[in-house]
Amino acid sequence: MYQNLDRRNFLKSFGLGMASLALGDFCSRARLAAATKSRRQPNILFLFTDDQRFSALGALDKEEVKTPNMDKIMRNGLTFTRAHIMGSMSGAVCMPSRAMLMTGRTLFHLQNYGSSIPPDQILLPELLRSKGYQTFATGKWHNGRSAFARAFTSGDKIFFGGMANHLKVPVYDFDPTGKYPKSKAYIGEKFSSILFSDAIIKFLQEYKSDSPFFAYVSYTAPHDPRMAPREYADMYPPDKIKLPKNFKPEHPFDNGELKIRDEELAPWPRTPEIIREHIAAYYAMITHLDAQIGRVMKTLEQTGRADNTIIIFAGDNGLAVGQHGLLGKQNLYEHSVRVPLIMAGPDIPQNKNTEALCYLNDIYPTVCDILDLEIPESVESISLLPVIQNKKKSVRDNLFYVYKHVQRGVRGDRWKLIKYHVQEKYTTQLFDLNKDPWELNNLANEPAQESRLKKMNKLLQQWMKKLDDPDLADFSV
Repeated sequence: MYQNLDRRNFLKSFGLGMASLALGDFCSRARLAAATKSRRQPNILFLFTDDQRFSALGALDKEEVKTPNMDKIMRNGLTFTRAHIMGSMSGAVCMPSRAMLMTGRTLFHLQNYGSSIPPDQILLPELLRSKGYQTFATGKWHNGRSAFARAFTSGDKIFFGGMANHLKVPVYDFDPTGKYPKSKAYIGEKFSSILFSDAIIKFLQEYKSDSPFFAYVSYTAPHDPRMAPREYADMYPPDKIKLPKNFKPEHPFDNGELKIRDEELAPWPRTPEIIREHIAAYYAMITHLDAQIGRVMKTLEQTGRADNTIIIFAGDNGLAVGQHGLLGKQNLYEHSVRVPLIMAGPDIPQNKNTEALCYLNDIYPTVCDILDLEIPESVESISLLPVIQNKKKSVRDNLFYVYKHVQRGVRGDRWKLIKYHVQEKYTTQLFDLNKDPWELNNLANEPAQESRLKKMNKLLQQWMKKLDDPDLADFSV
């Protein structure tokens, strides 16, 4: 199915109306190279959360959640308010999301849904390691032990898996052999968010090398089980929580994945009381996580590295938590495919938001361009440097989404199409996101939208063909 296209030919092959497929113009790179010569290459601190949807940031005024430290990162940097994931061919949506992030690949060009990463797909920390960076990781790694070993020179409290009880996370110490036998795993002694924060804090305090570092902190919060410490749970009384505007007792039709584990965390029909409890617990997990991130950021400042460190804050996927009658992320609504993404640090604008459409995996080539490194041929995503430098409003005109064999979607700046193929039955949704950001009013059957529907379907077919989607024929109807 997959043809081994090089990066430039792959990008040129899209033809999907993208604003730019360039790797960054020569002048921009030359100026950036000249600037970096006057100082050391910046460190990179990557803070990655699990199941945090895009709107769960207090500074966005979208929800009731309190995130003062994440908000501070926003004030110090550039927030991509329309960052997305491409989707998943597995119920474990985080697994391919993380693989795409680390490789810059597109979904159908991953190996085994992203559960492993072959040697010819160069991971971002693996590239930085080859360029003289010390690479450190703590927390969740869902993409195979061998890939982890290639990517990192050190680590601590490493969790190979998808989810765990936050007070009983099975972790490993760093193994220089890269083998990580199961016999070496042990239970972390603290709440996961504290455990992983302690690990990166220790790294920052003890780091003495003259080489720059790439530190990857991959939290397991706010993924369930949502069991925040009592003082944080008490901050969100369920009876005070507002229901989302798109709350529904049940999803209005079979989307092909209504009985997966995530959806079985609450009975049907969903009641307002149950959903308020889930949202309250979700917010409590995020606020507790935010406090631990605050400790990390304080340590970065205390060690004198804040001025020469790029901060990347992002989430692996969103979550419904009661929206559209759903609880999980196994769907293509905005609450599940849209993620937080903030970049802050040297030469990055402060206290600014951008609505540029982008994917999480666009981080890889962006970091390469910022550091003036050649982008590997295995990378298929697009650098966001023109947006960061305010040279372009966006580098993408539209995005494509996938969930297993049953859901496909595409969106532009305003309009979004989702198609479902479930047990030989087809369902189509068309949303005007400008007027209907909660995706409540399906316009697919409106006669006035017939022409637009045809255009969106054509765009969907183009994406599926170019990305080697195995279900192209099934969604051609």
